[in-house]
Amino acid sequence: MSCLFNSIGKLLDKNPQVLRNEICDYLQANNKLIDGLDTKAILKMESMNYVRNMRRPSSWGGAIEIQCACNIWNCRINVLNIRERPQRTIEFIPSNGNIERTLNISWTGGHYEPISIS
Repeated sequence: MSCLFNSIGKLLDKNPQVLRNEICDYLQANNKLIDGLDTKAILKMESMNYVRNMRRPSSWGGAIEIQCACNIWNCRINVLNIRERPQRTIEFIPSNGNIERTLNISWTGGHYEPISIS
């Protein structure tokens, strides 16, 4: 299982595979990711089989899946990039602007870890 889905699942108290499937369902339904950019257009940049591949437990998640999680669960997700010096935080927010909670995770450039939820 991908460390991203494990991290977000732990903070939201959700099974990581269920969380992965909900995110993939969101993508497959062509729901909004960000203002001004169609989901299908984003996925075409990646691969025609993007969603099918992302459903596999061995596929790693990234920014697209983080944004989906924000939109689905109305949460801000702060990703602390601990690989760079100085460290910086990348903020993802729901496209509807409705923030009910904030998840904090770290990223090493190849691995995500949960930090906290508030």
